[in-house]
Amino acid sequence: MKFIPAILAAAAIISSLQLPATAQTQAPAVATGPEVHRNSAIIPVPRDDWAVERQKLVLERARKAPGNYDIEFIGDSITEGWEGAGKNVWNEFYGQRKVINMGVGGDRTQHVLWRFQQGQLDGIKAKVAVVMIGTNNSPNGINTEAEILEGVTAILKQIRTRQPDTKILLLGIFPSGREFNAQRGKILQVNQALARLDDGQHIFHLDLGSRLIENDGSISPAIMPDALHPNEAGYKIWANATEPKLKELLAR
Repeated sequence: MKFIPAILAAAAIISSLQLPATAQTQAPAVATGPEVHRNSAIIPVPRDDWAVERQKLVLERARKAPGNYDIEFIGDSITEGWEGAGKNVWNEFYGQRKVINMGVGGDRTQHVLWRFQQGQLDGIKAKVAVVMIGTNNSPNGINTEAEILEGVTAILKQIRTRQPDTKILLLGIFPSGREFNAQRGKILQVNQALARLDDGQHIFHLDLGSRLIENDGSISPAIMPDALHPNEAGYKIWANATEPKLKELLAR
């Protein structure tokens, strides 16, 4: 059995020859760190969908008519609706004032920030900015409560920077959905935090939510047919609720 040591020795030599080749075929280790989350609500982006034309119109509206204004409205489709279901109420309350509507249907906070980058506020000097934004950030899977708050805060900072003499009337995000629902709870939490931004000097918070629901918590089709967008009666509630504060701020 003397040939066994010889076989073992040969096997060891073959094994040692194979090790370098095996090492060469192994992929190098790649160090990976935790994925960095970015809040989409504060990253300015343009619209690339059905609202592109409205976005262009609103931007062009500001470019073609710069100057002093009493009020500028900044928001999404609920604000845009002043030109639709709210038109008669608009004429009643704002027809004798110089007012510009910067509402774009479907806008989220990041789209408003993009419009600011494109010159939405350049050349405009408004006494009061009425801001109501965040509804389209609120559905589940889009942004968290904290992210929405950061998005709205970023908008306020931009207005303060670009229009330092403008007073801001910050409205709470309107409730949506016919009955109680998780999204409404999310909006309520954001509105509670938005109320803390009222400094009594530059930013003034007003929440109309309780005026838009019934005693049982539902939203009546008589003021919001789709439980999201006001009709003429809904816009009348909005105008009546904000008018005292607007008069006060315009008089300053």
